[in-house]
Amino acid sequence: MTAVTAVRVGKPFSAACERNREPILAVLRQHFADRRQVLEVGSGTGQHAVHFASALPQLVWQCADRAEYLDGIHAWLVEAALPNTPLPLTLDVDGPWPMQQFDAVFTANTLHIMGWAQVQRLFLLLPSVLTADALLVVYGPFNYGGAFSSESNAAFDADLRARSAHMGIRDFEAVDALAQGTGLRLLQDYAMPANNRCIVWQRVS
Repeated sequence: MTAVTAVRVGKPFSAACERNREPILAVLRQHFADRRQVLEVGSGTGQHAVHFASALPQLVWQCADRAEYLDGIHAWLVEAALPNTPLPLTLDVDGPWPMQQFDAVFTANTLHIMGWAQVQRLFLLLPSVLTADALLVVYGPFNYGGAFSSESNAAFDADLRARSAHMGIRDFEAVDALAQGTGLRLLQDYAMPANNRCIVWQRVS
């Protein structure tokens, strides 16, 4: 679901993925060190998957996105030829979810693209794919206390809403309430470059 800004050598390409991949990887190195099976919800171009799976070879990195994105993701995976990136799965938040379980879920720049009803459904269905102590890592912009964290985020939100009324930067407190309601507790909330956040939750029994 990550915005695609260009196509390079027959593959979709997002400049944002190139810019944010190292700061995100620093968080994943810490929290995914003992993980083995990761589901990426909204893999977009596939760039994140290739970078993270290469840097974290102990992980099986399972890409998933809507059907129209799978060819682009597949192109990145085939070129990288990594042993820990299986074929991408079709996953629409409003449709069927995978039958298998994962000890980690990662999603980047998706919550502000989904409608709020889809964000709610995402958290409602997450327990069906999470192991007992699974981690959830969400990257993207958030509001706090109902306010934008920067002028650039306010402008980004206006642009999103001009594109489609259902889009918009989400309030952290509302998302955290959804997480808590599905048995996830907040572990860390990291400030990231360009006024983004990387938020880590863990499932608790």
